[in-house]
Amino acid sequence: MALFFPHLPTDRIARRYWGASWRSTGRPDHPPLVCTGRMKNAMRLTAVDEIGVAIGLKPGQGLAEARAICPALDAVIADEAAERRFLEGIADWCDRYTPLVAIEGGDGLFLDITGCSHLLGGEELLLGDILKRLFEMGLDARGAISSTPGLSWAMARFGGNGTVAERHTKSVPASFPVAACRLPEETVLALRKTGLKRVGDLLAAPRAPLARRFGPLPLLRLDQMLGREDEPISPRRPVADLSVERCLAEPLQCEEAILQLVQRMAVTLKTELEARCQGGRRFELLLFRVDGRVFRIGVGSSVPLRDPTGISCLFSERLVALHDDLDTGYGFEIMRLNVLQAETLHRLQSDFVGGAPVETALATFVDQAVARFGPDCLVRPVLQESHVPERASLLPSVTDLMGIVSPPDVGQKEAGTGWPVRARRPIRLLKVPEIIEAAAEAPEGPPMSFRWRRCLHRVRRAEGPEKLAMEWWIDGEEAPARNYFQVEDDEGHRYWLFREGAYVSNAEMPRWFMHGVFA
Repeated sequence: MALFFPHLPTDRIARRYWGASWRSTGRPDHPPLVCTGRMKNAMRLTAVDEIGVAIGLKPGQGLAEARAICPALDAVIADEAAERRFLEGIADWCDRYTPLVAIEGGDGLFLDITGCSHLLGGEELLLGDILKRLFEMGLDARGAISSTPGLSWAMARFGGNGTVAERHTKSVPASFPVAACRLPEETVLALRKTGLKRVGDLLAAPRAPLARRFGPLPLLRLDQMLGREDEPISPRRPVADLSVERCLAEPLQCEEAILQLVQRMAVTLKTELEARCQGGRRFELLLFRVDGRVFRIGVGSSVPLRDPTGISCLFSERLVALHDDLDTGYGFEIMRLNVLQAETLHRLQSDFVGGAPVETALATFVDQAVARFGPDCLVRPVLQESHVPERASLLPSVTDLMGIVSPPDVGQKEAGTGWPVRARRPIRLLKVPEIIEAAAEAPEGPPMSFRWRRCLHRVRRAEGPEKLAMEWWIDGEEAPARNYFQVEDDEGHRYWLFREGAYVSNAEMPRWFMHGVFA
């Protein structure tokens, strides 16, 4: 299925002016609504509503010319980012019909409805339901269903709303203009100059001369439209491994009722996960509000999980954190629970008194903390085999490490494979070394004084240098080496500095950096 929104920018503004149901209640007495932007060093129309099209306005027209036609014109500056968010919101709403939704350009959507149309009684009823709901949401939408994305795209823009039977795939597009093949504008103009104005003209033309003159793209688009070449669509979101959905007769507004339904849906998921000997690591709850807005709430587990109570507790903690941001409005009419990532779940034996293992209790605490405070609230330092200070350790989230075996201790590693031997390191290491002004004895002397963050420090004691060469496979062979010094100023503060490069005649002066603080 292809959906086309010919007046998407102006519909977005009209919904803001007159409400989401303005098409159902009737348009107020208002001048034509247009969006403007700078094109070719002039202010031009980028979008025009139906009233403007009726009086002769069109995209690309100059704003001054448009005001000459209609002085009372309501011109609004185009906001491409807002229009993109609006289209993504419509794509989220379309997830109620199929999880395979892709954005096509800036004014269209592709929906792969394979195996979905029977849920609403067939393709025609499915298309009618979507267009009716979109109209009630204040959108001018056109849609078509066929066996190929290219033909559906062409039908929605140049044909009309409806479905195309597979036996009519070759005959229907013959009357469409060549622009229906989704070709660049310059290619369309070149085809028209040679007399090829319709898709039927392309079908009747010899393929070899056509490819030599206009390239392979026209023939590829033509074959995709007719089903001779496959054209997969790329969904904007990954498809869930498992999914459970509930369509509600009465919209839900209470968080307690939402969590109860989540637990019941998790019971259904548990059966499927047990059959696969798996547990979920990432879950997603989709809440489809009555007015069309969709909320996506994601949680993660540090270990594979399929216990319904545990899944419900994770979403309970998440809803507490999102309490002010979750606007229930008039309630949610559809709820869907997805398993985005699943892993093999090994059974754990309880102790003799029936208690859970310590690892399970720790995983439960980590999951609840991460669900409420975010994935970066708990981190753990992990050593890396690198002598460059800023690469010697990482701070990944604990949830990413719960199922990973910790690296062995230095004493347990074989000879020659231990962690690099390092001198004493500062208590606080700056994430990015900060450049300083320093005065030092050439060629290898420590700094005698330095200025850092507008403060002058005189060095009382110094130790070094500790020379570290950069990693040529990352920084390149020309990366200068670093010479580190531990210094103490007159007030007893201790710092970790390094000189990048060396004092060499006829060369640029080396730079000094502050990299850490000892105390």
